[in-house]
Amino acid sequence: MDFAFDARTEELRARLLAFMDEHVYPAEPVAEEQRAALDSPWDTPAVVEELKAEARRQGLWNLFLPDTEYGAGLTNLQYAPLAEITGRSPHLAPTALNCAAPDTGNMEVLAQFGDERQRKQWLEPLLAGEIRSAFAMTEPEVASADATNITTLIERDGDEYVVTGRKWYISGAMNPDCKIFIVMGKTDPDGADIRRQQSMVLVPRDTPGVTVKRAMKVFGYEDHSHGGHAEVVFDHARVPVTHLIGEEGGGFAIAQARLGPGRIHHCMRLIGMAERAIELMCRRAVSRTAFGKALAQQGVVQNWIADARVTVEQLRLLVLKTAWLMDTVGNRGAHTEIQAIKIATPRAVVDIIDRAIQLHGAGGVSQDFPLADLYAGARTLMIADGPDEVHQRSLARRELKKYL
Repeated sequence: MDFAFDARTEELRARLLAFMDEHVYPAEPVAEEQRAALDSPWDTPAVVEELKAEARRQGLWNLFLPDTEYGAGLTNLQYAPLAEITGRSPHLAPTALNCAAPDTGNMEVLAQFGDERQRKQWLEPLLAGEIRSAFAMTEPEVASADATNITTLIERDGDEYVVTGRKWYISGAMNPDCKIFIVMGKTDPDGADIRRQQSMVLVPRDTPGVTVKRAMKVFGYEDHSHGGHAEVVFDHARVPVTHLIGEEGGGFAIAQARLGPGRIHHCMRLIGMAERAIELMCRRAVSRTAFGKALAQQGVVQNWIADARVTVEQLRLLVLKTAWLMDTVGNRGAHTEIQAIKIATPRAVVDIIDRAIQLHGAGGVSQDFPLADLYAGARTLMIADGPDEVHQRSLARRELKKYL
């Protein structure tokens, strides 16, 4: 394993770091001011479109997609340090580079499993950043971490599928630019193979029977940055059978293919979030005095900073190893490591951000620093893409199997 950055990665890192300093960080307060003045909180601030135009002009666009026909053609190992940098401003930078979830996963699904017509109609405008999308999988009435529990029905009726079900925490669905849902439901609810009961279909947002009912808050936040999280009802929504992605019964396998890269992308960005928290912690520590000396001279603060640095270096190496394995032996061969980073990274980053909040006192929970928002995002990732306990269960079974 050689994790040294190659020439292309170094060159992109340098350009992206400059882009962050010159454009993204200065845009953070501007985006908040513009959002407050918008008619709808879900509209996109003008500065975000300006960032997207500049990123595209600089060639910092669609970096996440390894497919050279549609994306930058980077390997996971090449993309990892770039995603980490965008994680330092998780609500602006990924969107600016057209590398934000859930669009990234949806574009990967369409690139890998969509047919020519689907790619033309939906993938191309997503790649161009002209529209947004959502992935409708999670349901409020069942434990959706086990995808076999999903109750949404996708029933064949002649040349159409009829979609009926209720979803929630559908990321991006509040954004008025969200034009398409990838919906996971059951086409064969009584099938003998519980992993062949599910399918995925494309459902345009304006389809009759589709209702975006409300925005779902996260720790009291309405996540405006990429279009919120919504409760969506599909009430006998009809789409042509040509909107099926892949084959009937292939939904579970497509979901697994989608979630592997999604999980590592989240972990890459989480490391960037941790780095931002450490930077804020250090700046605070050297600039504030308590009980007669700088916070940086307090032993407990020094311990927090040292522990945070050790933790981030460990996490980064595990994420890079996982990226390298995904590149060399595929997602299936990296299954253990993908689960390991999904368990370890959010948990550790939450702890680092929590220490940074503590060091900032009242300011840490305020809107004057990004820490409270970072905490909410990191803590949510202990649930998103499968809660920690599901991954722990699977990982433990794989370890125990060696001894049975």
